[in-house]
Amino acid sequence: MGCDIILIAPDKKLAEKAKTVIAETGDTIKVYEGSLSRGVKIAGESVEKGTKIVISRGATANLIKENLQIPVVEIQFSGYDVLYVLNKALQQSECIGIIGFEKLIDSFEKIKKNYPMDFITALVKSEREIKTRVLSLARKGVEVFIGGTAVITVVNQYGFRGVLLESGCESIIEAIREAKHLLEVQMKEKEKAEILKSIIDFAYNGIIGVDEEGKISVFNPVAEKIIGYKAQEVIGKYINDVITNTGMIRILRTGKAELGKFQKIGKVSIVTNRVPIFVNGEIKGAVATFQEVEKIQSIERKIRKKLFLRGHVAKATFDDIVGKSKVINQVKNRAKRFAAVDSTVLLIGETGTGKELFAQSIHRASARANKPFVAVNCAALPENLLESELFGYVEGAFTGARKGGKIGLFELAHTGTIFLDEVSEMSPKLQARFLRVIQEKEVTRIGDDNVIPVDIRIIAATNRDLLKLVEEGKFREDLYYRLCVLLLKIPPLRERKEDIPELAEYFAYKIGNKLGKKIKGITPDAVGLLKFYEWPGNVRQLENVIERAVVLCEKSKIDADVLAEALNNYNASKDHDAAKNSLIKNEGILQKAEKDIIREVIKQTRGNKSLAAKKLGISVTTLWRRLKSLEK
Repeated sequence: MGCDIILIAPDKKLAEKAKTVIAETGDTIKVYEGSLSRGVKIAGESVEKGTKIVISRGATANLIKENLQIPVVEIQFSGYDVLYVLNKALQQSECIGIIGFEKLIDSFEKIKKNYPMDFITALVKSEREIKTRVLSLARKGVEVFIGGTAVITVVNQYGFRGVLLESGCESIIEAIREAKHLLEVQMKEKEKAEILKSIIDFAYNGIIGVDEEGKISVFNPVAEKIIGYKAQEVIGKYINDVITNTGMIRILRTGKAELGKFQKIGKVSIVTNRVPIFVNGEIKGAVATFQEVEKIQSIERKIRKKLFLRGHVAKATFDDIVGKSKVINQVKNRAKRFAAVDSTVLLIGETGTGKELFAQSIHRASARANKPFVAVNCAALPENLLESELFGYVEGAFTGARKGGKIGLFELAHTGTIFLDEVSEMSPKLQARFLRVIQEKEVTRIGDDNVIPVDIRIIAATNRDLLKLVEEGKFREDLYYRLCVLLLKIPPLRERKEDIPELAEYFAYKIGNKLGKKIKGITPDAVGLLKFYEWPGNVRQLENVIERAVVLCEKSKIDADVLAEALNNYNASKDHDAAKNSLIKNEGILQKAEKDIIREVIKQTRGNKSLAAKKLGISVTTLWRRLKSLEK
């Protein structure tokens, strides 16, 4: 294995001096002696063994650059080196000629500007020109020649006098320092390239890169699988020759990215992103990343199955709780304060008041917002099934137990929140086990002895009077006080009727969009009708009635007639039928509602009948007729 850096000296003197310098610096650099073609041969053999940087001088350095694809650091001549050789030549004659490559000639020309010296310089660009330049300067009267090893060799062949230009130790040290820096940069770039290659090769997406001419420069393994070619088969080929319907050439021409584009490659459908690569404001290539549509759909299905379908994500926030009444704002503000702490919350409210909506909002506003939200209805499952769902079980715990066992909902809610709706319906046995979870922060699966610690926040809800159940011996007193650390009473809809118009409008737009119907709102007389109803089923019942009204509505707005039909057809419980029918069928109530609404609108418009009719959604003639009938 070769050295990373080697030094090729054109002459013996430079080789010996370099060895001395390297011995003093302690660097691991091999020194070879070889001028011109021999130097190129040595460099070529070293490169095959792993050499990465070559240090050389003069014509030999230039020849290595021309013949090998390897960085070459040239040993320069210092001002001291130049002055030293000039002084040595002047001791032989004042007619001095300097022959060399560009950098050498530049060094002597700078000396000429600063010192009163008279000498002739001759620039050579290749070894073949040296003989011609020597003879030309000799004809001009030059008696002493200065140059490198190649120049002095020719000078000696013709019997002229020559002085070899030698590099000092400082020049060698500087060249070694530059070579080491170049090697360090080279290694860092290689490391970056390897990292980038690993990222590209192991990326989940297919990646194809092209240069500014449209030739493929990157083709990762995923691209190989989707396109059907190996990278070695397509690298360097035009992209159009590999993928006939590619858009990469268009990207190179327009410089505009194309994102989320569907494309068919053979029998495979892909979604691809194509973007141009800009360097200093110019397009230097383009890259495409793509994935099979089928795989994207598969991933989406898995995510939905794991998260949304299992109900472990809270979707609602406090912004989803519609209403601006004083009573609902007070409850929302209290709930927001509860969200800031980690204590157990007990939600009390009638059926349909939105207890789960508050539970989700509290979770989303808490420090556990990005953690699981597990909801379970304690009344929906029989005791044994609810116990196995909450605590989980091990394999063989009971007949029909799943192979491998099952993780419980308390464990699934770890680091997050568990919402126990209708907690009052828990059996005494489950209440005791639940109390232990709250006290000890640990669960034990059915059929197991191992204790599993859990970090969960508990939000419980009920539509019953838990304190009364405690007095009747139907609910554990100690569990009640554990749950009732933070108590939140959610008001029924009849106690916040000023929120009904906003809720009704919200449900009308939401359900209208869902069903594909353009409902622009609810007429004032219909809103008045909603306000007169007591809503035993609360917000949930209101939403159901509005949904029925949206289906029945054939106009742009829901009016009182449609709403009356929706309420008549609403399948409420028998206990509420009398009150409901009384509202719908009692013409006196409807007339009073209509009268109140019309008067309120006319008051708002300051007696402007045209504006009032427009607000009510009726003609001016109809308004006059209604006013006359109401005066009777």
